[in-house]
Amino acid sequence: YEQEFTLTLMQSDEVTLESIEAAIERIEDGVFGACEECTGPISKTRLNAIPYTPLCIKCAQKMESR
Repeated sequence: YEQEFTLTLMQSDEVTLESIEAAIERIEDGVFGACEECTGPISKTRLNAIPYTPLCIKCAQKMESR
């Protein structure tokens, strides 16, 4: 159980790291803060909660419901 739990944590960390790296690329490209789906702005509140998010709240909800 502990080994499986550790592997799950490592996978989660890897996904988060990839998301952070993608956010850094968006900063370098000058598109940070714009939703990748609808190109609208991502609210400051959402970016404060999840600074590496690529989606606005509406698009994130649409993706989750799929």
